[in-house]
Amino acid sequence: MQKKISARHFDLTEDLREIAEAEMDGLTKYYDNIISADLVLDTEKHRRLAELKITVYNQTIAGSGESDDMVNSISTAVDKVRTQLLKYKGKQKDKRPDEITETKVAATKPSTNDEDLDI
Repeated sequence: MQKKISARHFDLTEDLREIAEAEMDGLTKYYDNIISADLVLDTEKHRRLAELKITVYNQTIAGSGESDDMVNSISTAVDKVRTQLLKYKGKQKDKRPDEITETKVAATKPSTNDEDLDI
């Protein structure tokens, strides 16, 4: 997964970067095929904003968080993305069982050709 963290209107500290990377790495526990993650951190007076966009196979999933503390904003954004990611993963599983069961049935079906039988 490619990670990009941007800070607007403030200097990003190393501690905050490590916290953000750890939160983004935690998303791989729920879905392995995340292509990229972009996190934008912003400050406006007393508000701390975090916007997270992740790219999976054919979709972009986004979430944002806002609070007085940047760590809480990051957690909120990651939680929103996690919820959407689990929903996306569920949709993918709903599509695949038919394909999986068809291949299992074809693989377990015995051959009925006369040529395969030894008499």
